[in-house]
Amino acid sequence: MAAFIFTCGDVNGIGPEITYKVLQKFSVRSNDEFIFIVPLRVLNKLSKQFGELDYQLLRNPDDKRKKKVSIIDLGNYPAKPGAPSKESGEISFSAIETSFAFLKKGYADAVITAPISKTAINLAGISFRGHTEMFAGWCGVKSYVMTFLSSKMNVALQTIHISLKEVSKSITEKSITQTLNVLNKMLQVDLRIDSPTIAVLGVNPHAGEEGVIGSEEENIIKPAIEEIKNKFYVAGPFPPDAFFANRMEKKFDLVLGMYHDQILIPFKLLNFNSGVNFTAGLPIVRTSPDHGTAFDIAWKGIADESSMIQAYKYAKKIVQNRNIK
Repeated sequence: MAAFIFTCGDVNGIGPEITYKVLQKFSVRSNDEFIFIVPLRVLNKLSKQFGELDYQLLRNPDDKRKKKVSIIDLGNYPAKPGAPSKESGEISFSAIETSFAFLKKGYADAVITAPISKTAINLAGISFRGHTEMFAGWCGVKSYVMTFLSSKMNVALQTIHISLKEVSKSITEKSITQTLNVLNKMLQVDLRIDSPTIAVLGVNPHAGEEGVIGSEEENIIKPAIEEIKNKFYVAGPFPPDAFFANRMEKKFDLVLGMYHDQILIPFKLLNFNSGVNFTAGLPIVRTSPDHGTAFDIAWKGIADESSMIQAYKYAKKIVQNRNIK
């Protein structure tokens, strides 16, 4: 049995709905404990729309948890579906902050974060690039990697939330070797894959055509692969279009892309509503669905919770794997 925290995400989006649906299912099916961080007023609205959930309200983190589901109330804010707001940004950030405090004190084994709106959090006056960077900063970890997991393919990002014009100067031989080391350890420990294999994509069209189109592959990516390949299996750099057109991802345990859309477009084409975002390299376990807030369908009762279910299942799997001696 383990304890899992769920943050509400942006309450004006689909985060509360998909979390509530997961809690309704797994509080009955599982022996795990669940902590849902959400405004009580939002929770009451969920109960009216989707049916009751058996829970207790935690007044203090040290309170004894007597039920499968515990609620941490974030205040009297009512959801206003359809758009980000300053208030929804404040609530979503508070949920993230509270979840980390619980993890740090050992009150839970993992956190599953519902989708947030960076626009809303910025409206609240909070400097915020994403969950990945924030949890890494709080953990004091510099070598971390945003990864996406699924039964069809696992992928990772060398650069995360930066503009395309910043990508090339952000890629260094040292940073790539650091990323590959984090990913190899993650695959072995968190996913229990013996002798994992990793493919690395190029950054330029046709992976640079041996320096004709760009120099990053020859000067940075290839030397990084050469440095690491005697320690574990790494191959590349591959031209991304031909790599995915030939379904070469099936031959590797994980594919490392150089920038956000290069790797997430093929991943989401194959896995939308079933993929999971996982932050590799942290001492804590944090997963999330691989989609956004979906303000256009918020609170209409039609949001698909499949990716949130997978986020919980992967969090559980990784917690179990880390506990194997």
